[in-house]
Amino acid sequence: MNIAIIFAGGSGVRMGTGIPKQFLEINGKPILIHTLQLFQRHEEIDRIYLAMHPDYMEYTEDLAKEYRINKLSAIVPGGETAQDSIYNALKKAQSDGNPEDSVVLIHDGVRPCVDYHVISDNIESVKKYGSAITATPCYETILVSRDGCCVEDVPLRSESYAAQAPQSFYLKDIMEAHERMRAGEHRYEGMVDACTIYRALGRQPHIVPGNRGNIKVTTPEDVYVFRAFLQYRENEQAFGLAQPDWGDFDGRPAMKSQA
Repeated sequence: MNIAIIFAGGSGVRMGTGIPKQFLEINGKPILIHTLQLFQRHEEIDRIYLAMHPDYMEYTEDLAKEYRINKLSAIVPGGETAQDSIYNALKKAQSDGNPEDSVVLIHDGVRPCVDYHVISDNIESVKKYGSAITATPCYETILVSRDGCCVEDVPLRSESYAAQAPQSFYLKDIMEAHERMRAGEHRYEGMVDACTIYRALGRQPHIVPGNRGNIKVTTPEDVYVFRAFLQYRENEQAFGLAQPDWGDFDGRPAMKSQA
């Protein structure tokens, strides 16, 4: 069983809109629907669980029906943090009787551009290594600064990667990681994503190469990038243009999967 866990409880503060960013319509569809359709149409995905702000659950159910997202098994209320929301969706998947060795792919509701093969590679990596963290090489120099003023460290660019989503694990493993975090005094403090949680337990996550176009639509600038991406896809379908390897845009070879 392969399960997509989608969390989409954001308020859209950084976007500066009156509605949560996941409901902004781009090319006639909400961003969330663009994302859900990626997993709906992927032949290896069996079920989808969605964590959503309680105020928008009914609206999201209507959208799912309108766009025939029939792999959607449940919409659960989000929590105080993204990790709380993910936990709620994982708990629902567990309580529905999904096997403990189900592969779960944890994904942002506002990452609507992940490539088909990246989803497949995540599933394959979990089966081979027990985990999958989608990532791309960093093309700019990374600076480490605790106060935002002084540069304290400059990691080697050749050893630096940007984590994306999906981040994927066996259901039993990521549930154990969440339960142990939640039982601790600091809970999710400093835990920015599933990879961080997994590593905090002494586990070694495995990197899966992502596609450079797999942006998280968070700011108004990201909306323009997403629109350009969709326009390219439309041109590709209309004129038979070859879809690029997004890792080649600045002349650097794309990462090759080791899974």
